[in-house]
Amino acid sequence: MGESPRRYPFRHRQRLHGSRAFAAVFDAQMRKNLGVIALCGRCNGLDYNRLGLSVPRRVGGAVVRVRIKRRLREAFRLGQHDVPAGYDLVVVVRPHETLTVTEYQALLADGIVRLHELAQKRAGKQDSPA
Repeated sequence: MGESPRRYPFRHRQRLHGSRAFAAVFDAQMRKNLGVIALCGRCNGLDYNRLGLSVPRRVGGAVVRVRIKRRLREAFRLGQHDVPAGYDLVVVVRPHETLTVTEYQALLADGIVRLHELAQKRAGKQDSPA
């Protein structure tokens, strides 16, 4: 038998729930602007990432907003094993033409790696004596 195929679930526990959780991510002040989206994050101490989405009305009508959310969740689900884990993430969407899942996946992967680098840099500053 060969290697078992990798599973890509997106479980309920991987979603960010409630205004307090979103506020905690925004208060951490780790933000990367990626053009059509901005990615905010903070360390969560878990061995997986959690995702929250903020898609304001100015992005478009309900159909457009739901389509973008669905594609972002799918991009996160497919790419979750290829990026550093242990972060609460909030994706803030700006008005734009809807991208493909692959394009959103590339944006999220790049953003999560950049947030991870920023977190490592901040952790290094805290560890060094002043």
